[in-house]
Amino acid sequence: MKIPNLIILLLLPVFFTTSLQSSPSPPHFLKSTTNDTTPKQYFEVTHPLPTDDVTPSCFVSLLNHSFANTYGIPPVTVNYTPPPPTCNWTIAVLEFRAQCKGEQYDRIAGVWIDGVELLRTSTAQPTESGIFWKVRKDVSRYSSVISQSNLTLTVMLENLVNDEFTGIYHVNVSLLFYSATSVRVPLSIVPLESEAHLLNRKLISIENNEIGDKLDQFDRDIVLNSLYPYNKPADLVVPISASAGVNEGFWFRIEDEFDVKTQKVKISNRTYKAVLELYVSFHGNDEFWYMNPSDSYVETNHLSTGRAHGAYREVLVTIDGKLVGDVVPFPVIFTGGINPLFWEPVVSIGAFNLPSYDIDLTPFLGLLLDDKDHTIGIKVADGISFWLVDANLHLWFDCSDVKAQTVTSKVPSMEIQRKTEFELLDGEFEIKGERESEVTGWVYSSAGNLQTQLTEKIKFKNKLKFKDQGTKKEVDQKYKRKTKIKITNEIGQVIESLEVKIKYPLKVSIETKPGLDVDTSVMTTKVEQERSERFYGGKESMVLSHKQNCTGLMVVKGSSVLSGSAENQQNYNYNDGLGCYARVVDVVDGVVVGDDTSSICV
Repeated sequence: MKIPNLIILLLLPVFFTTSLQSSPSPPHFLKSTTNDTTPKQYFEVTHPLPTDDVTPSCFVSLLNHSFANTYGIPPVTVNYTPPPPTCNWTIAVLEFRAQCKGEQYDRIAGVWIDGVELLRTSTAQPTESGIFWKVRKDVSRYSSVISQSNLTLTVMLENLVNDEFTGIYHVNVSLLFYSATSVRVPLSIVPLESEAHLLNRKLISIENNEIGDKLDQFDRDIVLNSLYPYNKPADLVVPISASAGVNEGFWFRIEDEFDVKTQKVKISNRTYKAVLELYVSFHGNDEFWYMNPSDSYVETNHLSTGRAHGAYREVLVTIDGKLVGDVVPFPVIFTGGINPLFWEPVVSIGAFNLPSYDIDLTPFLGLLLDDKDHTIGIKVADGISFWLVDANLHLWFDCSDVKAQTVTSKVPSMEIQRKTEFELLDGEFEIKGERESEVTGWVYSSAGNLQTQLTEKIKFKNKLKFKDQGTKKEVDQKYKRKTKIKITNEIGQVIESLEVKIKYPLKVSIETKPGLDVDTSVMTTKVEQERSERFYGGKESMVLSHKQNCTGLMVVKGSSVLSGSAENQQNYNYNDGLGCYARVVDVVDGVVVGDDTSSICV
């Protein structure tokens, strides 16, 4: 059987030995068999959805499939079944359930309806006794798609099954639909007698009328909907994805920094708002792009690895070749990465529900509303093999044609500074990047002449160190992004505003020493990471801080973990302006020893 390139890379020894032959990037390992005798539930720490524990108005089971030896074959595609006409719904939730047992690597997976991606996820690594998990995601923003009939549902999960890799992923995909009157909202939206009561927030049900007439004081739409730009689902969602999706999945596969994926689109002249939603994941030689040294380091030391080309990556979006947006993605660590003992049963941040990224194209409508085809392009700056990317173009329509003009457009390339110093296998690699963007455009519609101004500041810094003849690797990466969107009317009044602050700090340390047994190594590993996102829009806000701190060691042979120990603490805090949710989870050697939740706002 032909082994795919990705598997070959994973099977190569990627740790330092006494002969100093190495790969400079972090390892991707296969776990050894655990002592569990019953299937264990895995999970990603996140906040509950407002629809959790509420009976849906209706649900549709879309797919039940076992992904066995699926590498290199077309994805699974079935006819999509929309909710029945009798179903009263406002909110839609995608539920992805999976189970597996045996031995297997983690795998990437995607769910699309007619090429529109709804979910990018990855699998957990199974055990002989089995594991299972579920992912729930609010997909109401795709209402214009999921309400249609005569569409297809596609699920891509490339898996390899043979005598060594025995795990088969059994997947169920469903859609749950809820009416606006059945969701749960926080008690904190109700005016209370004193500020002290604001600390006592619990979820209550509109359906049971627990807050009585007080709900009349509030706009239900504000309660149910999210911040700009999806405070109202788009009228049309256009997939920017691979046209050969029925054969290879709808994601574009980007192999290097010169690889640009493009698609032609024609935008309706009734469009008054446009947002491009990017889905991104990184694999192969770029799975740990944030720990890749320079090409000169690999070449000078005659290393066989392809994991190089520095530690700066950025997904760039163009319209007709003109740069209009960019994303430095959150560095999701899959469940076989760094130390797989970290990620049982609590996976890393974003591993089950990879984040998507929004680029507001409304100021650029002046370039698009001319009844002509335009080309949207996606590339990865400094990227190497391989990245999986696609996008959804969300469009909002007016009742008649609108006029638009792009007034100013300043989206420069990232200003990059690089510093490389090394001697043999020891060295330091530092990359700094900055960008300031400003775009302004107006749209004249039935709502009047509204001007959208977007300003953005980005700072990126990655410092990578190799010590002790290359047996110790450390990375300290910082990424900050501040975005301001302001919408004003013809007399200068602010109609809507949004400020977004994002921070993705990451620290990783890996030290490798010879093991007691032949051909074994002992690896000490540490990961500190945070996903910090703050959205402020008028009276609405959303604040997320998700931190994980992991320490452990493992005895490895080849790409297999023979034994080891690991601790993983995750601290999750979420506040959407209507209520708060906090959770602290402590895991020691695969056992959850602490799991505390709170609805108190600090």
